[in-house]
Amino acid sequence: MKKFLLLCLFPVLALMAPCNAQSSNDERDVAAAAEKLRAAMLSAKAADLNAIAADNLLYGHSSGRLETKAEFVDTIVSGRSVFVTIDITDQKIKVTGDTAIVCHTFTAKTNDSGKPGNVKIGIMLVWQKQKGEWKLLGRQAFRK
Repeated sequence: MKKFLLLCLFPVLALMAPCNAQSSNDERDVAAAAEKLRAAMLSAKAADLNAIAADNLLYGHSSGRLETKAEFVDTIVSGRSVFVTIDITDQKIKVTGDTAIVCHTFTAKTNDSGKPGNVKIGIMLVWQKQKGEWKLLGRQAFRK
């Protein structure tokens, strides 16, 4: 009976190993996408912001204001929202299929419309794998 169980479990365990490796690779790829988002927000380049965001992005601020992709990109490119520094800490990533949730603490120095400031908020990002690339589908910030 023990041999039978081992023979039955071996193929299942063998199939699970690539799944765990894939998940680990996906987590690394999502972390890299989150870093691209951070860099794009600092660079304020429309091409970089457009490349990382999904077309149907819903971007939520800690104030409750929601933006579409076009509004998100315009807010940063226009200088209404300027990030001087952005530090990400306590990041956690959970990947399920073609969807990933990323939670972290977002600390930044800002210069919105020429007015210096500091922000420290919690963020939840929703990423979706589209045509092989992780795209930001949703974001919600909250006060800590």
